[in-house]
Amino acid sequence: MLTRFAVAPSGFKESLSARAAADAIAAGVRRVVPDAEIDLIPLVDGGEGTAAALAASTGGRLVALPATGPVGELVGTHFALLGSRDTAVVEMAAVAGLSLVPHSLRDPGATTTYGVGELIRAALDTGVRRILVGCGDSGTSDGGAGALQALGARLLDADGFELPHGGRELIRLHRIDPTGLDARLAETELLVACNPYNVLCGERGVARVFGPQKGATPAQVEELSAGLENWAYVLKRDLSVTSDLCGGPGTGASGGLGAGLAALGARLLPRFDVLLDHLDLDARLARADLVLTAEGALDLQTPRGKIPAEVARRAKLHGRPVLALAGTLGEGAHTVPGVDAFTGILPAPMALAEALVRGSELLTDATERALRMILLGARLPVHAEVAADVPVEVSGTQRPSSVR
Repeated sequence: MLTRFAVAPSGFKESLSARAAADAIAAGVRRVVPDAEIDLIPLVDGGEGTAAALAASTGGRLVALPATGPVGELVGTHFALLGSRDTAVVEMAAVAGLSLVPHSLRDPGATTTYGVGELIRAALDTGVRRILVGCGDSGTSDGGAGALQALGARLLDADGFELPHGGRELIRLHRIDPTGLDARLAETELLVACNPYNVLCGERGVARVFGPQKGATPAQVEELSAGLENWAYVLKRDLSVTSDLCGGPGTGASGGLGAGLAALGARLLPRFDVLLDHLDLDARLARADLVLTAEGALDLQTPRGKIPAEVARRAKLHGRPVLALAGTLGEGAHTVPGVDAFTGILPAPMALAEALVRGSELLTDATERALRMILLGARLPVHAEVAADVPVEVSGTQRPSSVR
């Protein structure tokens, strides 16, 4: 009988925070197993909610302030001071995230990371020795150019004029004047928690992979890609960068913010190595009879640094079964290593706007349906011809089962 559950989801972009997703899943579990022991482990990947989650887990606090948002207008935002008092966390999504870009203004050629640089500068004002920048859920594709401008760099065109904000301007970049960069950066450890699979340039470059999700047309994708290649070239030349800014792991994080900060001396680190260790995640997964994880979309991108894949990998180190729930199921959903069963949360086709509003309800209901199917399966006789290690989709409403 299943009694101990580890609930370790990510957030559902523009719908549920990781905490809200965990609560919704727990509510579904309790409908089926009222006396269940449920360990809630809402997980962050550097995107939305990262600063608040790390502040809460370390006994730190959030510092609220206004800063420049992705479309150039002031927004209310924050950074975190961790309980150790020597580390600040800047969550780029809190000031330059896609959720801060109105649908009518979703043009990644125009949005800016200027506010990220303002938050870094505000964190420096507190006297911390280390700044952790969380990357994820970005609404930008400017290579971190705006952040560098906020920190004092001048980005100049061939006539010596400062470039306006936005990734489309990078193709005109001729020279970077670094003399005005904040001197405190040289005395502060700058760490970037990022997805190492995201690179700046090339066929798998960030503009081509994520530009369309942020509103870019095919023509804009090519424009942004060319601009980011020029950005990498000028950064290396004018800031004397020796690392690979085009194809290095994490350089494409948050629309290329990783490359921009790496040019300032930041270390780009796999996000889960930085963000999850303080949660004692492995031990908590090992105690569970069943691990439940979730994200907005389960597809070919999931194994490339998404939370469900990391949860499944760690759960399998302890031999724990894993159920994944997702807002949508795409190509490759049945191939995520370590996921034993998966289901979409939609019981029937519906408009995206409705699904976003009803996210909590849909996730709770889907958890209940899936768990009832799992418990029913536990009562059935096992047949040798059904391989135990084949991932099984437990909802028949989304796509055909992966079992043949």
